[in-house]
Amino acid sequence: MGKQLKVSIIGSGNWGSAIARVIGQNVQQHSDLFDPTVRMWVFQEQIDGRNLTDIINQQHENVKYLPGIKLSPNIVAEPDVKKAAEGANILVFVLPHQFVYQTCGSLKEVIDADCRGITLIKGLDFRDENIMLFSDEISKLLGIECAALSGANIATEVAEEKYGEATIGTKYPDTDGAVFKKLFHTPYFNISVIEDYTGLQICGALKNVVAIAAGVCDGLKYGNNTRAAVIRRGLLEMRKFGKTFFGGVRTETFFQSCGVADLITTCSGGRNRRVAEAFIHSDKSIEEIEKELLNGQKLQGTTTALEVHRFLVTRNMTEEFPLMTAVYRVIYERAPPECIVEYLTY
Repeated sequence: MGKQLKVSIIGSGNWGSAIARVIGQNVQQHSDLFDPTVRMWVFQEQIDGRNLTDIINQQHENVKYLPGIKLSPNIVAEPDVKKAAEGANILVFVLPHQFVYQTCGSLKEVIDADCRGITLIKGLDFRDENIMLFSDEISKLLGIECAALSGANIATEVAEEKYGEATIGTKYPDTDGAVFKKLFHTPYFNISVIEDYTGLQICGALKNVVAIAAGVCDGLKYGNNTRAAVIRRGLLEMRKFGKTFFGGVRTETFFQSCGVADLITTCSGGRNRRVAEAFIHSDKSIEEIEKELLNGQKLQGTTTALEVHRFLVTRNMTEEFPLMTAVYRVIYERAPPECIVEYLTY
């Protein structure tokens, strides 16, 4: 990578806006390395008759997805994804994973050969009876190298500069990893760089499924002991899944911020846990609860549970991952929520 690297952020939800705040600070601090202007692709919406992009550019605040938090003026909201990405040396992907393929399809013609990507998307994709990592899919779609960032990160807490950690996984920790660390590391957002980008993304995706199980148990008022059992079993199944189906996954990755720390945080305070808890007290579908509680944001845990289940069914291995299977059954088959604990005793 050369000097004055141009950074573009693809996505602008709760997490996208929080990470834009971090990036906006860091490109100014490291002006020898980064272009000070950061374009952020914003899906255009109307808020009280005004374009969301205009509000962000004039008030320096994403009033819909991160209200009350100021972004630095060098973050420029752009409604055209091609214009947002054109000429960028670094693309930061932070959008719901169901939009990755369509978005990357739009970007192919404007991406330079020397561009690098980093995905903050916490999910997996089930396609052609296989599970795909989004870093690999972005690499294939755009012909660029793509790293990944994941960690115990509640977006609003990062935006409020409460101390937290995250992990970056990249094939090139000494080169790309060093640049990405300067882009994301702050005194309140501590970054570690590892080579196991595969294990990192397995953790980031599957912890959301475990958080659904934790939310179900919270909805049933089962208490802290049960949640701890869910977290322990969930961590074991996450590691087993990674090591069974992907090469090069390292056990120590599960003890990084992207692993056990993220799992604990998500099972205690994340949106997947909160929506699952509400689901238990309602006769509505999970999609209806999501719409009511998340202000247009999307759950990742339910979609990942469905994709993981389909993958395991094709291999006749659902019984080897009882907690993941129980989450699928409760959410999609409306199995009695109490079965979560029954599956824990397998």
